[in-house]
This record gives sequence, C-alpha cells and structure tokens, in this order.
Amino acid sequence: MTAPPSASPPLLLRPPTGTSLAPPSSFTAPTPTWLAGTWHVTHSSLPMWKTARNVSITYTPLPISSSAGTASPMKIDDVVTYQSLSSNKIKTVHGVDTAAGEGDIGGWDWKGKGWLWIARSHWEVLGWGDDSSPSSPSNPGNDEGNQWAVTYFAKTLFTPAGIDVYSRRKEGVTEEVLEGIKRALGEMEDEGLRGLVGGLFEVGRD
Repeated sequence: MTAPPSASPPLLLRPPTGTSLAPPSSFTAPTPTWLAGTWHVTHSSLPMWKTARNVSITYTPLPISSSAGTASPMKIDDVVTYQSLSSNKIKTVHGVDTAAGEGDIGGWDWKGKGWLWIARSHWEVLGWGDDSSPSSPSNPGNDEGNQWAVTYFAKTLFTPAGIDVYSRRKEGVTEEVLEGIKRALGEMEDEGLRGLVGGLFEVGRD
C-alpha cells in the first residue's frame, strides 16, 4: 500500500511589531541582498491596489556610509511601478527604505523621493522563503523554486494597514504556499491581522 503524501510543514511567519504577540525565536529577517531585485505584488489587502494592475516593486541595496567609525543604517532604493485598470501608462513611486531599530526584525522605514519627499511609512517582512522549501527561509537559494515574501504596511494618515504577498514570478506563488500564508497569519491571536487576511484579494496582472 502506498503511503499518503505527508502534509507540508507550516510556514514560518511573524506578527507585526505593532501587536502584542512575540515573533518566533527562530525567525530571521531576509538580508537586503535577498530582497534585491524585482517582486510582483500578486495579492494584497490594500485598497489602492484594487484599481491597479501589474504592480511590481524593485529593491536595490544602497552603499553603507560611515561617520566617525559608526556605520549608518542599511538603506534600500525602492521603486514601485503599476498601471491603472483602464490605462497602459506606467506610474512610478520612488522612495528609500531605511532599516528600522534593532527591536524591529525585518522592519523598514520608507521615505518618498521627489514630490513625495514628505511622505513616510513603515513596512515589515512577516515571512519569506521559496516555493520549493517554503518552511526553510534560512535556505532560500533554490533557483528551481519561486521566492516569495509577505509584507505588512502600517497605517498612515492616508492609507490603512495592509499586507502584500510578493512573488519573483509574475504568475505568483503556488496555491499551497498562498494557503499556507493565510493559515499562518490567520492562526495568530490578533483580530486586526485576521481581518487583513480575510480581506486579501488577487491583484490584476496581464
């Protein structure tokens, strides 16, 4: 008799720092090098992406400067591109992310550039991995898989809190990984986070 396939282990995700929940002791944040490159936003709970399609984010680590022997916080160039549902014009939002404090694992503070210089927000990586080994974020470098990440965006004066699901591939993560992400977040004892999970929708892609 053939044994039934074993269930996939749960994904390793952490709660946002704004909750009363503690992150798993085994959680580690991805390095800027791992984050570097282009990601496709395939699912989101943020209302602004309901009227957009082909949303992508490109991260580029910036050189670390030092002053008086003290290194400055890590910074990442952050470029978001998207199209509206009714136009082929590509819109761009450009900013710089600065690594948050030591108590915020995987957290970044975003500041807009150009005419958005006054805009600021805070985002965090809640989970990351690879389709081929989604429960092992410490070993994500399998070229045969599809890297994924889950990000949380704190509430601002203009936007509500929300979560995004990133995928290196435009077609998105596997259904198994997506359901694993929803399950891991939904099992956290935080009603606000569960509400965001319930509000996840698929972002339009051509």
